Amino acid sequence: MNTAQWLGLFTGVLFGFLLQKGRVLRFDKQVGAMLLTDMTIFKFMLSAILVGMVGILWLSNMEIITLSHKPMNVGAVVIGGALFGAGWAIMGFCPGTSLGALGEGRWHAVFAILGMVAGAALYAELYPFFKSTVLAWKDFGKIGLPEAINISQWIIIPLFWVGTIGLFFWFEKKNL
Repeated sequence: MNTAQWLGLFTGVLFGFLLQKGRVLRFDKQVGAMLLTDMTIFKFMLSAILVGMVGILWLSNMEIITLSHKPMNVGAVVIGGALFGAGWAIMGFCPGTSLGALGEGRWHAVFAILGMVAGAALYAELYPFFKSTVLAWKDFGKIGLPEAINISQWIIIPLFWVGTIGLFFWFEKKNL
């Protein structure tokens, strides 16, 4: 294995460990998130986004990494988001939590993982059809939020931090 693969393995195991320690692999936390009665998963993910957005943009500005945006395609985002949400609601797992749950020994997570693999295979088979239909809906190109609203990411980041920390305080006040 090369260095990038070792780093990928290390960060994947670390992420799984943090998922487990943050208790976001628990079924009651998953259901609470879907019912908007327990914000543990949202807090976990927003914390990861806060740290990741600074780290990724810092690495990009230092020219250690190169950002490569995927096309912002409305059809793909809407349908992909709906399928992701439906899968999460039906199985009680998102992709990361399903693998983490399997790592904890919850064998029923295998069905969620098999569903993801089957969905990916089905998408690959139907890609020619999607390319001329869903993927042809309003494509904004390879843009990120800074390009979409024409504001520096170093202005967006502090605003997002302030908004997220305010949201965290509100969650705590409401015992979410």
